[in-house]
Amino acid sequence: MTVTDGVWRVGPDAGGLLAGPTGAGPLDGLRVAVKDLIAVAGHPTGGGNPTWLAGALPERCDATALAALRGAGASVAGIAHTDELAYSLSGTNIHYGAPPNAAAPDRVTGGSSSGPAAAVAAGLADIGLGTDTAGSIRVPASCCGLFGLRPTHGAVPDDGVLALAPTFDTVGWLTRDPATLAAVAAVLLPPGDTAPPSRLLVSEAHLAAVAAGTATVVRDAVARAAGALGVPVVTVAVPWEDDLPGLLAAFRTVQAAQAWRLRGEWIEANPGALAPDVEARFRHGATVTPADEIRAVDRLDAWRDRFADLLGGGAWLALPAAGGPGHPRGVGDADRDAWRAATLACAVPAAFCGFPSLSLPALAAGDPRAPRGLALVAPPGADAALVAAARLVGGSGVGH
Repeated sequence: MTVTDGVWRVGPDAGGLLAGPTGAGPLDGLRVAVKDLIAVAGHPTGGGNPTWLAGALPERCDATALAALRGAGASVAGIAHTDELAYSLSGTNIHYGAPPNAAAPDRVTGGSSSGPAAAVAAGLADIGLGTDTAGSIRVPASCCGLFGLRPTHGAVPDDGVLALAPTFDTVGWLTRDPATLAAVAAVLLPPGDTAPPSRLLVSEAHLAAVAAGTATVVRDAVARAAGALGVPVVTVAVPWEDDLPGLLAAFRTVQAAQAWRLRGEWIEANPGALAPDVEARFRHGATVTPADEIRAVDRLDAWRDRFADLLGGGAWLALPAAGGPGHPRGVGDADRDAWRAATLACAVPAAFCGFPSLSLPALAAGDPRAPRGLALVAPPGADAALVAAARLVGGSGVGH
């Protein structure tokens, strides 16, 4: 049945679930909130847009990632709302509203995995299965006080998932605790080295991109995380230190070009179906020339190579997971856009590199209703080590 509580597009039935497990295993008894970009057998995928939903057919089978979770014992609690076609970060949707944020009721959840984050934060689900292109797992994890993992690009199959920008799209998940995060990882990720990092790197450029209060919270969280992991903290200059706007512009160019190639024909056929700001992001892709895109790709590739060198020897970069707490509901466009820009400055590095990144809760002292997140970015393939670190760091006062 369809519900209108702001979390679900298709919610649980009278028995409390939308679909049961197909097997048994380490996820027995756990409930999954599925982002409305990810195929659920028997239901159309709505993409956060009623016009898209009207043209969609029921899915013949689950997306590969969801099938794996159900095969390991998990049930589907419901299909949760998303920002339109995943091209936003606030967690607001002009058609369906903004899901409630149980951790901060006066603030947005962040997006675009907004519904799964809301469901997990409210205890309506144990696992939020979503996607992360430019922060869409890590940002709602930060805003809702959750654990969120963006795996190494391609580590989790994306069959049956609506794409936005395939070079950056990644399937990820959110949980309330590190044990559940690890249980999902054991199902979706291959085994890997769980050794902690050799050191945590901190970039003053990224701390300067966020508000002073958030920078202070993150500095404290980094110190506690380093203590829990038994490693030093080293201040470094990231490769894009002197050109953070250039990094964001290059990322936006590639993302928009890919998004327009995928969805431009539909947008032209359905003008006005998307919120004006979302449609404008897609339409920017129509203005990107092939030469523009090639130049942007070349810049990103060069930065990626230098960043990989910086993370050599097992170093991880620690930075804010978002530009601050979720912005207040009903905030003006200028304040929302400033929050979005600061958030992208923190979220884009892992996204354009395809490196794994973990968001850990970093609650502000004396301000539990304004959760923030600490993001750890590791070299490709270090997913298991990040998940193992969540168990250590999560008990150190950084997380719950």
